[in-house]
Amino acid sequence: MLLAKQCYSKNDATQFLYLLIINVPLLIKLFAKCAIKDDAMPHLDFTQPPFDVLSAAERQSIKKNTQVRYLAKDESLPADDLQYFYVVLKGQIEQLLDGEFVATYLGSNHSDHLNSNDWFDSRRLPKLLTEDAIQEGKNPTSTLPTSQKTISPYQFRAIEDTLLLQMNGSTVDKISAQNHLVRQLLSEDLPERLKALQQRRSGQSLDAISYHGYNDQQEVQQIMLQPVIDISLLPVHIIDATSSLYEAAHIMTKAGLKHVLVRPLDQLNHMQTQTLDNDSLQTPKSYSGRTLGILTDTDICRAVSDQQNPATTPCQRYASFNLRTIDADDEIGDALLTMTRYRIHRLPVIDSNGEVVGVLGQSDMLAHIGHHSQLISIQIEKAKDLHSLDTAVELIGRYIRAQHQNGVKIGNVSRMVQTLNAQVFTKLWQLIVPEDVMANTCVIVMGSEGRGEQIMRTDQDNALIIRDGFTHPDLANFAETFNNHLAALGYPLCDGNIMMTNPMWRQPLKQFEAQIGLWFRNTDPIHSIYLSAIFDAEYVCGDESLLTHVREHLKIAHRQSDPMFVRQFARAALQFGDVSQWWQKFVPLLGGKPSSYDIDLKKAGIFPLVHGIRTLALENDIFDAPSSKGRLKALVQARALTQPRADTLLEALEFFMAQRLSVALSTDDKHARQVDPTTLSALERDLLKECLAVVKSFKGQLSRHYQLEFN
Repeated sequence: MLLAKQCYSKNDATQFLYLLIINVPLLIKLFAKCAIKDDAMPHLDFTQPPFDVLSAAERQSIKKNTQVRYLAKDESLPADDLQYFYVVLKGQIEQLLDGEFVATYLGSNHSDHLNSNDWFDSRRLPKLLTEDAIQEGKNPTSTLPTSQKTISPYQFRAIEDTLLLQMNGSTVDKISAQNHLVRQLLSEDLPERLKALQQRRSGQSLDAISYHGYNDQQEVQQIMLQPVIDISLLPVHIIDATSSLYEAAHIMTKAGLKHVLVRPLDQLNHMQTQTLDNDSLQTPKSYSGRTLGILTDTDICRAVSDQQNPATTPCQRYASFNLRTIDADDEIGDALLTMTRYRIHRLPVIDSNGEVVGVLGQSDMLAHIGHHSQLISIQIEKAKDLHSLDTAVELIGRYIRAQHQNGVKIGNVSRMVQTLNAQVFTKLWQLIVPEDVMANTCVIVMGSEGRGEQIMRTDQDNALIIRDGFTHPDLANFAETFNNHLAALGYPLCDGNIMMTNPMWRQPLKQFEAQIGLWFRNTDPIHSIYLSAIFDAEYVCGDESLLTHVREHLKIAHRQSDPMFVRQFARAALQFGDVSQWWQKFVPLLGGKPSSYDIDLKKAGIFPLVHGIRTLALENDIFDAPSSKGRLKALVQARALTQPRADTLLEALEFFMAQRLSVALSTDDKHARQVDPTTLSALERDLLKECLAVVKSFKGQLSRHYQLEFN
């Protein structure tokens, strides 16, 4: 009305247009205030997280408690409005903390190919008492200045004209309280939000999910994370070592089993007397489950083949002792890994009291998880030449893709791939070298392959440790054949020449140890790279004791090195820029070449975490756990890290690994280091920001701990 009145009095169309233009922000504000009815409010996309898991009633509640909010360029949300949950419809919001950049949230106009909008909870407060401060034993109440004891909220500023959907915070809280899927998506706990992402990677439509809880399909997808005790175990039947094979066969037939457990002779004096009749077998009241043996139907057949009398032959003569076992609370993925690695079909399951609560059978395992890693293992074992081995390697690639699509946790996938790759390397070495070379050498893998964090087939990192005094004229030829054949199977040659074809990585044990001593004494950065490789070494085949000697020498050489060595070693984790600089490159995306805004997942995320964890492990004399997961566990036991901190670091690392795998599976980039943020969903972008923040926090912790500069 004001505009019309002004224009009528002046009768000037130009003036009308001028006034219309300069009052656009006012008009938008008026529109936003009026657009609170369902039919006037801009569309809220209920197919995008966190709204895709809402029930019809919850969606209606959201609609009733949502309105449009307009912010002009450079306008900030006032303190009174930091009580809402916001979705960015158009434009972009910059998040700040004490004036410093934290993150950017974009509307759909910045991601034309994605029907996705970023969201943020303005009520979320920064963690002033950071985990790394707690790690270093600081008392925040005594060391922080009084002015810093109150937590300053984040600031949110529009860096262009922006439209927001503003949702009542109490409404969001109410829905989160009754809908665990929403609660998981909006959780401040990074592992919980990463679980939500894993569900989406399964390829399953979340519209089909019951919001009251997980359905059967979801449980299958998360099966590798469940404890072993969740599987239907075979019953426990224990027989004395002095019992006859006939008695064992009778029990097996009656129970419908193909095995019985066998108590060794040295336990009999500590047990109460057992009675065995035609109806029952009395199990002992106490025993050491980890020292039991096992007798199978195959063992009985072997005894008959040896023309032994089953009625008089004791079980101990054909039973196998020193069994591999698994704890009841271990993950199913660990059980599968043990079965595959040691080529066994049964695992006694031990409870917290050391007693056997059941036996995990291979067929039950395969039926429970429904994948085929065991079949790949059998294919590798049966390979007679390079061609048949190539077929098995191709199956590993299909296995990776299937597990990733099914939402299996990336750590479980990578460790299984490590096991299968090790079997490929073992079989290839067996096909190449004679038995005396196999017995007097040790093949090891290093780098990400050694840590069990290699999923794609990138470059080789391997070495050959030779027993002192052993020689063979064809060792160099064997090494060249091995590396070239691996390249033919799809494992590229190492650009850094860290392979057994390099004489430096094919040496007798004493020369290896002498070389390690030189690396500790020399400050050349390349020697830190070599040490990093050997720290990550994992056994493949041959004489494992040779690698054990190398690890022991690493401990000795480290203790004899300059006390400042670890400090210099840690520098590599800080050599790349502040991760916020990577994310700020994403802010001005208005067109142009997306590749110029790619984030290097290895430099910005994986390497700082891996090398920082490796450095802390070196400082704490942890050499027997080459994987980052194993090192974190050992660091918690050594009280160098808290359990929550270790969990967060591992979750962030596995997020970066999963992103690399997604890039590798969806593009031709086999190195898969670069990710374009515009190709990610709002949920993935949010998690990427948070994981990069974890990296920054960890680098800050390392910087303070080792007194290094970090910007």
